[in-house]
This record gives sequence, C-alpha cells and structure tokens, in this order.
Amino acid sequence: EDEQDFKPLFDGKSLDGWTLVNKQGPGYVVEDGVLVCPANGGGNLFTQREYANFVLRFEFRLEPGGNNGVGIRSPLEGDPAYVAMEIQILDDEAEQYAGKLQPWQYHGSIYGVVPAKRGYTKPAGEWNSEEILCDGRHVRVTLNGEVIVDANLDDVKDPDVLAKHPGLARTSGHIGFLGHGTRVEFRNIRLKELP
Repeated sequence: EDEQDFKPLFDGKSLDGWTLVNKQGPGYVVEDGVLVCPANGGGNLFTQREYANFVLRFEFRLEPGGNNGVGIRSPLEGDPAYVAMEIQILDDEAEQYAGKLQPWQYHGSIYGVVPAKRGYTKPAGEWNSEEILCDGRHVRVTLNGEVIVDANLDDVKDPDVLAKHPGLARTSGHIGFLGHGTRVEFRNIRLKELP
C-alpha cells in the first residue's frame, strides 16, 4: 500500500501535537512506542491541528471488551459522537456485549448513524490495521483490508438521527481517540491530507 505523503501524527515517544480533554485517571500514556489508553484512564486525546479531508491510518489492539473510538472533524468541547462523528472501536465479540449492541455500535460503525459490516476484527490481544477516509461527504472505513463502511453522509435522511448528530454537517475539526476506561493501544498513526 502506498505510504507516500503520509505523515506521522504520533512520534512514538511523547504526546507532542496532541491535547487531552476530559482526562480520566492518568489519561493516555506512551509505552514502548505505543500510545496507550490505560484501563483506569482515558478521556479525549485530540490532534492540536484540525483536518478537513484526509486518510487516517493506524493500528490498534484491544483488551477483551475494549472500547474506544476515533473522533473525526471534532470540536474540542462536547461529545464527539454527536457534535462530530465517532468511528467505533470495540471488541464487539466480547461476552459482555452479546445481544446488547445496536447495529451502529459494532466496530467501525459511525456511532449512532451508519452500521459497519461485521466479522473483520481480529481477536482481542491481536493488532488490527484500520484506515479511515474522510473526503467531503464520503466516509469510508477499511479494517484489515476489508471495507466495512462506505457512506455518503448526504444519504442520512432520518430527522431524528440528524437532530442528534449535528456533527455530520461539520467540514473540518480535530481527530481524537475517545477513551472509555478500557485498555486500548495504538501505533503507526499517520495521516495524508486530501485537497
């Protein structure tokens, strides 16, 4: 896969270039070149820069039942799942979620809005690779080489969904990892800006 024009967002050593909002416990930490949301930590870790159209690539590893998210085009205030968009990161195979998830809560879904294709997440404890493309109204999520969301946001017509998710209308904002008090690890976080 062509990596030209991709720039690292995470230097593997520090949180330079990132801002933590709503810190929980220790927030996020760096361990052996990996960005970690610890089990007792989290909050919303945002890029200091804002991005409009981009391709974001990263790898992630979940503990059993792990739950996080990627906020895109987000303001720093408010819940990104609503005031922006949240791409769900979830060990949705975990027993604790059996029979409890809405279709739009499974891994890779645009939370509350667009369900993802299921069955492409590797078991908890293994590294997954993900790509999120955000280009105008087009949002595409590719997990371990499989496209699991390919959405045109203009196709979202349900007035209840639109009322709950004003963030669907945003054209740019911060990118963030949205921690929920479970251990999730990230590495090789890189981004290519699109015109």
